[in-house]
Amino acid sequence: MSVDNLHTQLRERLDGQPVSRDLACQLLQCDDEFLPELLSAAQVLKEKHHPGIITYSRKVFLPLTNLCRDYCGYCTFRRDPGEAGAHTMTAEAVLAVAKEGEKLGCTEALFSLGDRPEAIFPEMRDTLRHLGYRSTLHYLEAMCELVLRETRLLPHANPGLLSANWIERLRASNPSLGLMLESTSTNLVAAHPKGRTPDKLPHLRLKTIEEAGKLGVPFTTGILIGIGETHEDRVDSLMAVRRLHEQYGYVQEVIVQNFRAKSRIPMAAWPEPNHEDMLRTLAVARLILGEMNIQAPPNLTENGYERLLDGGINDWGGVSPLTPDFINPEAPWPHLVELQQRTEAAGQKLVQRLPVYPEYVDRVAQRGGLLGERLMELSQAGKSERVLRA
Repeated sequence: MSVDNLHTQLRERLDGQPVSRDLACQLLQCDDEFLPELLSAAQVLKEKHHPGIITYSRKVFLPLTNLCRDYCGYCTFRRDPGEAGAHTMTAEAVLAVAKEGEKLGCTEALFSLGDRPEAIFPEMRDTLRHLGYRSTLHYLEAMCELVLRETRLLPHANPGLLSANWIERLRASNPSLGLMLESTSTNLVAAHPKGRTPDKLPHLRLKTIEEAGKLGVPFTTGILIGIGETHEDRVDSLMAVRRLHEQYGYVQEVIVQNFRAKSRIPMAAWPEPNHEDMLRTLAVARLILGEMNIQAPPNLTENGYERLLDGGINDWGGVSPLTPDFINPEAPWPHLVELQQRTEAAGQKLVQRLPVYPEYVDRVAQRGGLLGERLMELSQAGKSERVLRA
């Protein structure tokens, strides 16, 4: 497609016409000369749907267990039993971190954990038996209930694949849940070695997202770029998420996360996406997803993370004043004052939100119970949308 044709096609998208797969793929591969126009279009759409603000969630990161049955090539979080750094948090440790975060104004307790470690590790089965739980998911459920009961934080769990039954159970204590789609590609041989990542099959991950939609649970998902996928794979992944949102209306946020190489992972020598690649992907995501909330993690861009705003995002995701990013420990969160200053320098206002986005608060609160009460308390106090106070 000629440059003139791309210009015409892009203008038509701003008038509300849907983006075709072919156009999206071509835009992902546009040259540097055309990139400013692509970014400008993404910013116009962002301002149309989310004028003047960038949101974030102030959180604590709770790595409930880093034992995992999957062996992803990009992951530095997972451990085997007995490996240096392997751990499972106690209830006392969970509560101590949550209460400290509460003092710092956090409203989100992000639970991250490995997928079904007890399925392959007898050591994890012994740990769970000692703790008094049948499975990792039962333990997660109890810890979410503990945090909800004993603090003013709202749990947001990312436990991997979930059945409809487990989504139903966890939504009693979680206003929202999350699972990264990562990619619809089934040919990521370095990232997902054959037979070693049973929980990364795209159709199973899409099924979890769909089940959440059927149950009306606000859901965070996203794509991981730079792990061996093609441009077509990125577009297909974003369009798959869009279709699910159009059908059920509960995809509250789409994360575009860039791969970062780390010394101890099998993909240590794998090339990282460059900044222009990230910006192209963000902009195309905005064109495909339209009004949906799009997030890019600020701590995964080494220099000048505020430039990610050029791609049309409207959210920085969870940022912690207390705990590190245990998934990317080499990448510290920006200081919240700095985040505010850089966001404002880009002409946007930084607004704190809850782990569940404001447009879903009333619907989730209607579930009632302690979760409904806590959610309404926080929302009515203005904590779902307040400007950061240094």
